[in-house]
Amino acid sequence: MELIGRKVECNLLKNSVESDSSELIAVYGRRRIGKTFLIRQYFKDKFAFYTTGIYEGTKSEQLSFFNKQLNTYAKGSYPPVGNWFDAFDQLKHHLSHCRQKAKVVFIDELPWMDTPRSRFLKAFETFWNSWGSTQADLKLIVCGSATTWMTDKFLKGKGGLHGRVTRNIPLEPFSLLETEQFLEKQKIRWNRRQILDCYMVFGGVPYYLSLLQKNLSLDQNVDALFYSSSAQLKNEYDFLFQSLFSQSEAYKSVIALLAKKSIGMSRQEILRALKLPDGGSLTEILNNLCNCDFIRKYSAFGKVEREAMFQLTDLFSLFYLRFVKRYNGRDAHHWTNMLDTPARNTWRGYAFEQVCLLHIPQIKKALGINGIQSDVSSWYSKDKEQGAQIDLLIDRRDQTINLCEMKYAAAEYEITRAYHKKLMSRRELFRQQTKTRKALYLTMITTHGISRNRYAGDIQSEVTMEELFNTFS
Repeated sequence: MELIGRKVECNLLKNSVESDSSELIAVYGRRRIGKTFLIRQYFKDKFAFYTTGIYEGTKSEQLSFFNKQLNTYAKGSYPPVGNWFDAFDQLKHHLSHCRQKAKVVFIDELPWMDTPRSRFLKAFETFWNSWGSTQADLKLIVCGSATTWMTDKFLKGKGGLHGRVTRNIPLEPFSLLETEQFLEKQKIRWNRRQILDCYMVFGGVPYYLSLLQKNLSLDQNVDALFYSSSAQLKNEYDFLFQSLFSQSEAYKSVIALLAKKSIGMSRQEILRALKLPDGGSLTEILNNLCNCDFIRKYSAFGKVEREAMFQLTDLFSLFYLRFVKRYNGRDAHHWTNMLDTPARNTWRGYAFEQVCLLHIPQIKKALGINGIQSDVSSWYSKDKEQGAQIDLLIDRRDQTINLCEMKYAAAEYEITRAYHKKLMSRRELFRQQTKTRKALYLTMITTHGISRNRYAGDIQSEVTMEELFNTFS
């Protein structure tokens, strides 16, 4: 299968190979996002050396596989060694005798190789600092799913690798357009609302999308992957967190809490809800979840940094917690049979909001403001009794604020008299409480646009689902 999207990442790889100096390239992102596929496809598996860490492998198992791979590429007989310093000395010897113009070395799942008391990272530092960094033809690519390890120990560590990484490549989920292109390559021909629904279940995670079967409808695919007797993704959620975080239960408790509150929660609210001590552990958890694209941190309009909110944005986690985790029934067609239920309709509304928040550049382009400096935030009323909130504000340099309403609907969205009154009231409440003098544009982001009734005239701008599929360049 050819690469879908990833143009920026491929350009970085191209520039690194063509550079006149040594390169230490770090590729990182959550599991299943396609890191290994990107590197192996781009280089067509033409490496001077390639190896991978073994999940939960011991030091001896990691060294044994490293040695096996080295002998495969060297076509020689390097003897097994008992420590990483000797292992990297053997790799140095092998690379010194390679005749490739650019010696591309790929070490996948690097964090798994750093087992307790193995001194792996120290040996890697010594290899790179004493020799690798002096070899202009060496392009060393390291890859890791455990983004906490990659960021804390490799990218931001204060040891021998501090400042040594020449290029960072954080790999993110697909956009809606890339998801559409990926499905087309799999001969799955769905309309855009079906693709949107698919995105709201699986996010833009390539591995999950690769499991979809072209002979099944979307609902049938969801049933097969989550509710059938051989459901491949039924236990994926637990495995995902176990493979990323050493204290996975603590991370899952935060995710489960945020899944219950659409606007998100502050750090202090999370502390109180989970009854945690006010230490650094929660801060670390929240930072790591942000780095792994499970949650986002944002400041509400007019609020200071210490009042920042944390909101669940990972669509796969949201779907799993709402519909899979506590389901103990035996209906292999559970999702299909939930069609148009209140629970499913409520989820659609929240999930669509998250899709919109993941496509802010496309929204700005659709509004014709992608060239105008702007800040994105949310707002909620200081008056708890009124309960007013706006999930997406675009505060523009041209003295305008877009107050965005995001609505999922099967057809054109109809603004009723009651909803129109609510919109007008919310706009004026925002103006009063923020004391802003900027122009306030009511903006509707919907699946199929808004119905042209008597109340539609007060909407200054619109964005439809189709425009979320656009590129933003």
